[in-house]
Amino acid sequence: MIHFISDLHLSPKHPQVAAAFLRYIGGPARGIEALYILGDLFDAWPGDDALVDPAARGIADALAALSANGTKIYIMQGNRDFMLDRGFAAAAGASLIEEPYALSLGETRHVLMHGDALCTDDVAYQQFRTMVRNPQWRAAVLAKNLQERLALAAEIRMKSEHAKQDKDTEIMDVNIAAVEAAIRDADHADLIHGHTHRPACHSHVVDGKTCKRWVLHDWRDKAEWLEWSPEGGFAFRSC
Repeated sequence: MIHFISDLHLSPKHPQVAAAFLRYIGGPARGIEALYILGDLFDAWPGDDALVDPAARGIADALAALSANGTKIYIMQGNRDFMLDRGFAAAAGASLIEEPYALSLGETRHVLMHGDALCTDDVAYQQFRTMVRNPQWRAAVLAKNLQERLALAAEIRMKSEHAKQDKDTEIMDVNIAAVEAAIRDADHADLIHGHTHRPACHSHVVDGKTCKRWVLHDWRDKAEWLEWSPEGGFAFRSC
């Protein structure tokens, strides 16, 4: 059995989400073959030295315990925790993966993404995305001390929230042409992604072939995941 999650946005402001995550790790996730975290585990991540924070360390320790129990854990950067790197992954007993990430389940091929790259109608965000993924920008930010980076993360978060208020909600969803291009680039594999907070299973006909696109839940007061098993295929679950 394999689970896919994303968009937990863990932060001190929402302790109920962290509590749901720890219940999930200690309950439904125990014994699964693999857990894929497709971005935005944290609402902000200033760098892997943020593990000095007891709450962040607690999340890493919970994942490490799951890993030690035999579950393979894979983590992808999102649009909030884009500075999450191999230091956190190592502390969590996980592997850091990059998008697009190819995965075969049974006889079906899939591509895993966070999903923000598909939202091409939001031009301002795509410019921001290009900036924060530039190695020179990242190096300059990491050269600052942790407190400076925490302040920068808070500023970015505040600006993002203000910008959302002025945007049409549709431009923050995926662009269908971008989805079709991603499917085509993946040789017509199915897609699994988060980011848009619009959980569903969509069908897309690309070059005469029908492909599925699974969109993951964001977390609020309970755990939400997409489950795959050889016997039952895909299903959304929660607890």
